[in-house]
Amino acid sequence: MILLPSGVRVHIACGPTDMRKGLDGLAMLVQGVLRQDPFSGHLFVFRGGKANLIKIVFWDGTGLCLFTKWLDQG
Repeated sequence: MILLPSGVRVHIACGPTDMRKGLDGLAMLVQGVLRQDPFSGHLFVFRGGKANLIKIVFWDGTGLCLFTKWLDQG
């Protein structure tokens, strides 16, 4: 379980995202498409086309983190 500081917002990207993108590519999407700062400390959630994979970008104060979760059911 991840404990998040108070005031953290969760931004969910609508529609599928190319899951071949890594940390740098997703951070660019946060800036370019979502018009947000990836270093803000908020969570940015992306899902794959089959809805069986999600990726979360999060700045923890020392660096960007990329969390990946495979889902059994979409």
